[in-house]
Amino acid sequence: MLAAPARLLIATLWAGSLWTIGYLVAPTLFATLDDKVLAGSIAGSLFRIEAWLSVFCATVLLALAAGMTGPHSGKPGRRLSWIVAGMLACTVIGYFGLHPYMAALKEAVGPGGVMAADARTQFGILHGISSAFYLVQSLLAIALVLAVR
Repeated sequence: MLAAPARLLIATLWAGSLWTIGYLVAPTLFATLDDKVLAGSIAGSLFRIEAWLSVFCATVLLALAAGMTGPHSGKPGRRLSWIVAGMLACTVIGYFGLHPYMAALKEAVGPGGVMAADARTQFGILHGISSAFYLVQSLLAIALVLAVR
């Protein structure tokens, strides 16, 4: 049946993209580019793409899990659905929930292109919370890959 290989392929794509963008590409951008605003802009674009890829992968995996039959049906199918739902929740809260507030804080730049101290603090807090959701999602991706194999 094609459903099992499709689940594995989508889970691998999702987990690999999370790990690559979040832990290889974004840190490399900030480490190598002198212009941190440019690095942040590129990283933000990549995280936006990652968020939409997460929504796509979650939707397909939930549909495939709903149709699970055979040895992966029942409890393994429910476990897979819960893992995917948890990862999707991390995306919804971490990116779609927090990102608009972070973007608004970045837009509130004062004279000379300097962010006010209180806005910088709020941005740092939101960035930390968003990063925590990304970490949880990245760890759940391990469980996802193991659940579909």
